[in-house]
Amino acid sequence: MPTNEQGLSVFMTGQLKENLLKLSEEIHHMIHTLNSKECSVLHEFDEIHHLFNQIQVSTASYYLKSYLAPFTDQFEVFSKAIQHLSERNHGALIAIQRNDNLDTHIHSGVPIHAELTAPLLETIFYTGNPLHDGAVLISKNKIISASNVLPVSQYKVADKKLGTRHRAALGLSEKTDALVLVVSEETGRATFALDGSLFPIRTNGLS
Repeated sequence: MPTNEQGLSVFMTGQLKENLLKLSEEIHHMIHTLNSKECSVLHEFDEIHHLFNQIQVSTASYYLKSYLAPFTDQFEVFSKAIQHLSERNHGALIAIQRNDNLDTHIHSGVPIHAELTAPLLETIFYTGNPLHDGAVLISKNKIISASNVLPVSQYKVADKKLGTRHRAALGLSEKTDALVLVVSEETGRATFALDGSLFPIRTNGLS
């Protein structure tokens, strides 16, 4: 699991506690519902799953900012780009270098060496752009290269629906401390990989 590089804010802690209490109430209600033979618990399962997913996404989105803060001050750029890419279902794979050198783990693509901006990120991953299939490598506030090939995870992934982008994100995060952002081309959903795990994040503005 990722290390807690920065604790939850007072506001976030209060919000998380409130949501977890609500989740606990839903579970207790479901337990009591089991005593009634005339009630179906399927709806309760759906409500609990939805609430748990909301809590996970909100918390992961908060931590994403703290994980990136020591390495780049362009979080708003990532937030804007991810939102726009998600809205358009444009698949994306963005590897952000942290402490570990990534040279030995990435098959270098096309050098970019440009200042990090949301429009440039979005352009790279625009469908039809020859660079959109690979990963973009970010170091600090610069786009180093595009169309990079990342190592695909060698471990058995529980979710059989994960595509190449997600497996590549997991692969790099298993070998290094890099944080890898992924936008699904099929669903538009956004996640980030860190320490060999995937975490869902909001797409309607991360900050």
